[in-house]
Amino acid sequence: MTTQAVLQRLTARELPLCRRINRLSRRRSVERFFARVSRLGDGVFWYLLMLLLPVVHGPAAWETVAEMALTGVINLAIYRRLKGTTLRQRPFRMDAGIHLGAPPLDAYSFPSGHTMHAVGFSTVLVTQIPALGWLVIPFAVLVALSRVILGLHYPSDVAAGALLGTVTAIAVGMLGPFI
Repeated sequence: MTTQAVLQRLTARELPLCRRINRLSRRRSVERFFARVSRLGDGVFWYLLMLLLPVVHGPAAWETVAEMALTGVINLAIYRRLKGTTLRQRPFRMDAGIHLGAPPLDAYSFPSGHTMHAVGFSTVLVTQIPALGWLVIPFAVLVALSRVILGLHYPSDVAAGALLGTVTAIAVGMLGPFI
């Protein structure tokens, strides 16, 4: 079975779930909250955190910043490649009953780049500075949820993004001594 066939089957199975989850965004306060989370997940939150790490944790935090940056660059390359080859349409494009709660950054859905970055950056941070887990883990979960609630991704896009982000961060962490 081809990747396209698998994604078509997933799409058919996930659209009803996407429609149910997306109903949450019909409440204006919910939509605004998750749109803001999603916007922060575009990079603002992570870049600000990367800038603050050396200020708060001293020069030793530059290794963590380097690992986060490398994780981000690798994730960007992976997700662009996958989106450019899978060409999976976003849920709001496939079902008129799904309300778009925030503008997409690109045309396709698989995998969720926001989730890849959120989980990848969180994995690096929790590995290097466990005390930040209270901040980054809930934020990463909210970013992942926002993508489905806002009609931008299927649950499988988010799951794939989380898996890829984790694997990338672990691989980069294994390079840590060489960075």
